[in-house]
Amino acid sequence: MTAAEEWKQWTEGRTASVTAPHGQLALTGTYWLDPEPTGIPGLPGLWWASEGRVRVRAEADDDIRVKGAEEAVDGEVALRPDTVQKPDLAVLDERLLVPIEREGELALRVFDPDAPARAAFAGITVYPYAPEWAVQAVFTPFEADRSVTVPNADGRDRPLAVTGQIAFSLAGEPHTLTVSRAGDRLSGVISDATSGSETYRFRFITLPAPDEDGRTVLDLNRAHLPPCAFAEHFICPFPPPGNRLTIAVEAGEKQVLSR
Repeated sequence: MTAAEEWKQWTEGRTASVTAPHGQLALTGTYWLDPEPTGIPGLPGLWWASEGRVRVRAEADDDIRVKGAEEAVDGEVALRPDTVQKPDLAVLDERLLVPIEREGELALRVFDPDAPARAAFAGITVYPYAPEWAVQAVFTPFEADRSVTVPNADGRDRPLAVTGQIAFSLAGEPHTLTVSRAGDRLSGVISDATSGSETYRFRFITLPAPDEDGRTVLDLNRAHLPPCAFAEHFICPFPPPGNRLTIAVEAGEKQVLSR
């Protein structure tokens, strides 16, 4: 496939992912849990956080089921959050219940295929593919991984782990961006002169794993909307200092359309 064909396939995959029954559009709530058992709106049972686990106390008639278990929860169960290799997921009717952990705090996310945002979704607007927005970049790691504190979409400040910078040129002008590791790949949060007007207030980028000389490719045609553009219950970090490009990046995803 040509680069344009691969990009077209990527855009179609993005739409399929966010519109899946338990995709980003299906998130209806993120409920932060206290040490004391309490109810969660719309869910049976009592829920709380203890010893690094999300715990639920329910009766069999509540029909909460941990994935992989044959019987419904009848009593108390501890669920491992998404920060471990094999988290415990639960289901209730068609809803998916996902325990998460962020900076030591535990919450339960509820994904509902009948979420209003999923029903109202009418597509993702994108700029046309343009090869000049795919440029060579060089990654320089920091001497040691570090974190910077940035605002998040839920109004709270949280640390964002960063591992280095990429250097590249656009239209003959040099630029740098601070990035993080995402497995073998690199990821970043950016804004530019289109942010908050033509495009969502910030976007995410992902780059291939750099080679031994740090060389990689920044393809801004694949700049994509953060999860919080699809559902307000996601926690999304804002760009770290220095990650606002002064130029208008007229490439990648722009906005979510609703009916």
